Amino acid sequence: MKVNVVRKMTDATHEGGVANPHIPYITQLKRAVFACLLWENNFYEDGVSIADRIKSLCDHVKPDEVAAIAREARTKMNLRHVPLLLVCALASRKYAGLDQLTYDVIERADEMGELLSIYWKDGKKPIPAAMKRGLAAAFTKFDAYQLGKYSGGAIKLKDVLRLVHPKPIHDVQARNWGDLVRGELTSPDTWEVQLSGGADKKETFERLIREKKLGYMALLRNLRNMSRADVDPILVKDALMNGNASRVLPFRYIAAARAVPEWANIIDGAFKKRLEALEGADGDTVFLVDVSGSMDSKLSSKSDLMRMDAAAALAAIWPGEKRIFSFSSALVEVGAYQGLAAIELIVNSQEHGGTYLGNCLKVLPGIFSKKPKRLIVITDEQISDNIGRPYAEHGYIINVASERPSIAYYGPWTSVTGFSENVLRYIQEHENLS
Repeated sequence: MKVNVVRKMTDATHEGGVANPHIPYITQLKRAVFACLLWENNFYEDGVSIADRIKSLCDHVKPDEVAAIAREARTKMNLRHVPLLLVCALASRKYAGLDQLTYDVIERADEMGELLSIYWKDGKKPIPAAMKRGLAAAFTKFDAYQLGKYSGGAIKLKDVLRLVHPKPIHDVQARNWGDLVRGELTSPDTWEVQLSGGADKKETFERLIREKKLGYMALLRNLRNMSRADVDPILVKDALMNGNASRVLPFRYIAAARAVPEWANIIDGAFKKRLEALEGADGDTVFLVDVSGSMDSKLSSKSDLMRMDAAAALAAIWPGEKRIFSFSSALVEVGAYQGLAAIELIVNSQEHGGTYLGNCLKVLPGIFSKKPKRLIVITDEQISDNIGRPYAEHGYIINVASERPSIAYYGPWTSVTGFSENVLRYIQEHENLS
């Protein structure tokens, strides 16, 4: 099934009025770009049709509007590849602001080589002068550590440097670039480099934390190693509570707590603080979380989470007014608590039996005096009965089991097939465009 299936529009509304037979191109482009928020890791493997669709839509949208979407995708959505694709789409249209846009969307050193890789995907061709200027300016963003860490790839940073001829701002930068070309950059001071060289784990982790050289993601992923190495838990707690977690999604804490149960309280405190920073959603939300027997399976062979854990976590982290129900053979309301404990409450709210979503949905009108803004069902879709219409303004079914990502529209339901930590952010963006 293709990703980003656009619902066919009719020429009449449900009430019989005249409907717009065409979704504006800029809205279609935003939907396509924001859908990549869900599955960007496999964007160029399973998402060839997405890339083709995005490039085609760009031809129908004003260049300045495409550029604005690219900036929003990079800075707000934290997408890496799609903004580069939009830059390449604008390059073919000789966009006047291409140099500034190129500079703006490149936030990591390896994205310079990635941009050229996308631009040359269908064969090498001359690089526009404006793109060269943007790449040259972007080079000045990065220090020796960043250049050394991301210097590899099919198109290496030294290759990009030779192509765009950046001008150094100061002598240190000039020396770094010379070392990069000669292959003489000092190895970056990362935990991988230090430990592969035989350094003591405890000393290495504690030093990198104190010197703020360990990124937040690296911190979470190495908690088990730190615990086994007897790293000071007070030091770890301070780093988790006060580090820059702005681009870390809450699910990472759940995996960390499962990996290091002895530090669960420390991780839970950081998790709750991260939830406080999430932007709230407009209107009330009702969650129905599948806790049937089939949900006691791993998301994938390599995942740290069970389907049920992921479903419960999606409901627990939603920022805003909400009510949470579990469903299996019956519908059970669970308190809308915060933190990792909320996930356990959902999972243990009832026996893990059959999947009677249809019967559970029929109960909702008797619970609510009016329709909530949105109803979000999180399931593996091994449903035993007919589900009917959602009792809400917006109805979503999120399938956490499928390995083939897609978005489709089934009557009043929007179906998001394929689990991603960004799915709740996608729902908010999707409604903004509705």
